[in-house]
Parts: sequence; structure tokens; C-alpha cells
Amino acid sequence: MAETLPLKDAVGKYLADGQTVAFEGFTHLIPFAAAHEVIRQGITDLTLIRMTPDLIYDQLIGMGRVRKLVFSYVGNPGVGLLRRVRDAVENAWPRLIEIEEHSHSALAHAFEAGAAGLPCAILRGYLGADLKKVNPNIRSVTCPFTGEELAAVPAVRPDVTVIHAQKASRKGDVLIEGVLGVQKEAALAARHVIVTVEEIVETLDGVHPNACILPWWTVSAVCPVPGGAHPSYTHGYYGRDNAAYLEWDRVSADRDLFGAWMRENVLNVDSDIYGGRIRTDAGDAR
Repeated sequence: MAETLPLKDAVGKYLADGQTVAFEGFTHLIPFAAAHEVIRQGITDLTLIRMTPDLIYDQLIGMGRVRKLVFSYVGNPGVGLLRRVRDAVENAWPRLIEIEEHSHSALAHAFEAGAAGLPCAILRGYLGADLKKVNPNIRSVTCPFTGEELAAVPAVRPDVTVIHAQKASRKGDVLIEGVLGVQKEAALAARHVIVTVEEIVETLDGVHPNACILPWWTVSAVCPVPGGAHPSYTHGYYGRDNAAYLEWDRVSADRDLFGAWMRENVLNVDSDIYGGRIRTDAGDAR
């Protein structure tokens, strides 16, 4: 049975300096609250993996918690740049980070390979592309059956995967509804899995069994964190806070303003009260 823990305790138990961590989510269900708790606990030298790094990775990198970023897209969705990521790459502020870029397809395959216990992922891709010139982890293999040249990338096996979901049962079965990314694959590839949820229910009886994305025995800890995906959305619970993404572009553009925002909204917030609320231009805590 998966443990039910406060988020502070789960992060303290399963995450440590120097680990490889995936905070996965796609469009919605992005685990902001968990990333903020990692920042509060001062966990550092992380290798972060995600198909589509957005604001939480900008914040982790801007706070100096990251050594390396493995990704297939990076940006503030619908807005533009991740300014803290760019400052780290171009100006080594607050520290230089290593980057390893892949295509979406390759990184998704790499998560699947990790979940299957395979050493690498094989895909028909990258032919004619130049990305392998800057990423030595993109290599070629010859199919032993057809002689075709195929691309190969290392499997992804995080020390910890963190995701957000709508519900978990008391036993620890996790239900995810709406748009899916690679949450399931990222969880099954990891040594430990932390799931923050909007609510814990007694059972998931009445839900079609194919809708239970993760059974209890694949999950290390379940943490009840209502609103834990804000400012992204959680299907069926709350919408996307578009104003927050626009505001982040202004906040993150200036180092001092970024630091002040992080102190007010993350560092100086009690972890028992979700600190992922972003103040919009109107000053409302969303």
C-alpha cells in the first residue's frame, strides 16, 4: 500500500541532492506544489527530466537547484521564453547548467524504455536532423532484421518521478483524467513515485478499471494537495490561470524581481498551505 504523507514529509523522505527527478504533466496536472516544496527544502544539484519544461523548471533553475536539464521543449506555454533557463545557459546565473535536448518522440520513447527495463529506446527518427551534432546521446543502430539505420537514445530511469492527479484511493491507486502526457511511463520508469492529488477517496469503485492509471504498488507516496497543479489546470477541478503565465514573463525577466517573488510566494510560505498561488496583476491570490 502506498504511503499517505504530507507533501513536506514525502519530499524529505524520497528526494535528495544529486538525484535525477522527473516532474511530469502535460498541459494540465503539472506538479507545481511539489516543485515548490523541493525548493523550500533546499534540495540541489538535480538532473531534471521533462518533455515540456515550463514555469516550475524555470523556478528550480533560477533558484540554483539544477545541475542538468534533459528536455524536448522548453518555454512558457503560449507566452514565450523561460527567462531563468536562458539566463543560466547563456550567463551561468545563478549557475551554469548542462542541457541535453531531444525530440518529443525520442524522450517519450526513452521513458517507455525505462518503464520496460530496457537499456535504450530505438526509434525511426533524427534522420537528416542536426540535433545529434550537439547531443552525443543520440546514436545510430542497424536493425538486425532489415538492415535499416535507426536512432537510439538511452532509457530514462529517474530516481524519483513526481506527478499530480485528480484522485487517489486510500490504498494508493491513482486516477488521472483528461489530457495525458507520459505520466504513467515516467512513473513506471522511476525508483520512487510521489503523487500529489486533489483529493483522497475511500476507493475508486465505479471507475472503469482501465482508467486507473497507476495501481498502488507502483506508488511510493500519495500527498493530498488541493490546487497542487496551479497555475496549470486540473481537469474537473479548476481551470488554467492564464494571467499567471503572462505575469511570470514579467517577473522572471528581472533577477531581483524573480528573487522577491520566490521569497514571497514559495520560500516564505508554510508548506502545509499550498504555496503555488501566483499573484496576478490584480493582486489576487489564485
